[in-house]
Amino acid sequence: MQLDLDALLSPSVNNGLGQPVGEALDGWRAPPPPPRLALEGRFCRVEPLALARHAAGLFSAYAADAEGRMWTYLSYGPFAELAAFRDWLEAQARSSDPLFYCIVDAATDAPLGLASYLRIDAAAGAIEVGHLSFSPALQRTPAATEAMYLMMRQAFELGYRRYEWKCSAFNQPSRQAALRLGFTCEGLFRQARVSKGRNGDTAWFSILDREWPARRAALEAWLAPGNFDAEGRQRRSLASLRAPA
Repeated sequence: MQLDLDALLSPSVNNGLGQPVGEALDGWRAPPPPPRLALEGRFCRVEPLALARHAAGLFSAYAADAEGRMWTYLSYGPFAELAAFRDWLEAQARSSDPLFYCIVDAATDAPLGLASYLRIDAAAGAIEVGHLSFSPALQRTPAATEAMYLMMRQAFELGYRRYEWKCSAFNQPSRQAALRLGFTCEGLFRQARVSKGRNGDTAWFSILDREWPARRAALEAWLAPGNFDAEGRQRRSLASLRAPA
């Protein structure tokens, strides 16, 4: 895959030597870290991870993936026993980077999956979303899209300039999800990690603050009640809603 690097470059100006440099960020300030507060949506709620509240429900939701497919591209899991899962979850709940959230069904209050902010670089205004482990009940649902929207919205409202998505380059569903949500593919980092004893190539994606208003409008239009029929099926795809932008 060949990328046109010039097409991806940010706007530039010439310095006193006639060299192109990045635009000045007059008045920009480093954003604060994301707070441990719940994000409320129509389909889901994104809550700070809490062992007592979420462990048993998450373990039960994950058990529906009997083959363990959802764990293939993660560096941990699957977990055969609740005790082992609780031990792992306890460590994640204490962490501030990655900062874990549980995605909870708004109607049933059932925990359905995990997501986190990570590699939080306030000085650069960059933040990544990752550690996505969605149970079968969450995968390919409006709640899954809404959870990603809520986390994006919070990051940009806090003042972050760059929102990243990275995944195993072998993980085609994750790559497709990033593109569907409006991320731009920035390239492939070859042999970037070792996971479960195997080589890992990493695909990089991002959304920038200047791109966010159009991405936000498309996501909000897709999530709107009028975009779903009586059976809950979408009337317009997210890609079609983003196409005019």
